[in-house]
Amino acid sequence: MTAAAQLDPAHTALLVMDYQAGLVERLPDPGSLLDRVEAAITDVRARGGHVGWVRVGFVDADLDAIPPSSVMARLVTPERRAALHADAPASQIHGRLRPHPHDPSVRKTRVGAFTTTDLDDQLCARGVDTLVLAGISTSGVVLSTVREAMDRDYRIVVLRDACADPEPDIHAFLTGSIFPRHALVTDVEDLRGLWS
Repeated sequence: MTAAAQLDPAHTALLVMDYQAGLVERLPDPGSLLDRVEAAITDVRARGGHVGWVRVGFVDADLDAIPPSSVMARLVTPERRAALHADAPASQIHGRLRPHPHDPSVRKTRVGAFTTTDLDDQLCARGVDTLVLAGISTSGVVLSTVREAMDRDYRIVVLRDACADPEPDIHAFLTGSIFPRHALVTDVEDLRGLWS
């Protein structure tokens, strides 16, 4: 996707990924980040585009099924299990963000948005072929979803300033060097200029 590419709202979905209360509150300046994500959501909805929601959360059976060799086993430590449970307040979409009942929405148990969900089916049913990604963290869900979406032949836009990572240098490296190989990387303010 080139800088001159135009987005067709009917075939575009903004994926708001892992914007969960427990993750947002760990960031140094969550208010500004949430402002930008809300602006992107408003822009996409106003143009008739889709907004999709991705969050990580585990039910008891999911937790019991994590193999010891999995990277998730290192993340879902015994002291974090309660906060990562699908019903826990920390695993819910942040209160400032308002999913609509008809929005595509998935709960995942892996890093990427597609592997353990029916997200691809939900997007295909709506005719979506272009994804605009916003997520926490850049080196986690955003990186994994860029790779998965690329393998599923989606056009990809990454909203650099609607993504965040605990490691600012890694965020800068991914959005400056890696993602531009497979996606258009832009900011929320510049999203407006991409609509056809």
